[in-house]
Amino acid sequence: MLQTIAALTVLQGYVTTARRAVRRRLGENDVGASTLELVIIVLGLIAVATLLVVAITAAVQRRVDQIT
Repeated sequence: MLQTIAALTVLQGYVTTARRAVRRRLGENDVGASTLELVIIVLGLIAVATLLVVAITAAVQRRVDQIT
């Protein structure tokens, strides 16, 4: 579980860095989300969901192995 939290923290750092870079290029006048920002956010959410599925699958598998 600790590895999942560490991976999520690293992923959040990458998303934040990418958003800052996009905003810097667009300038301060553009307050709406660009298509690139939305794509980055969606990919980040997919990555988070994937990590959660892997973590839950591993935990369930460990429990099943303990039962049998």
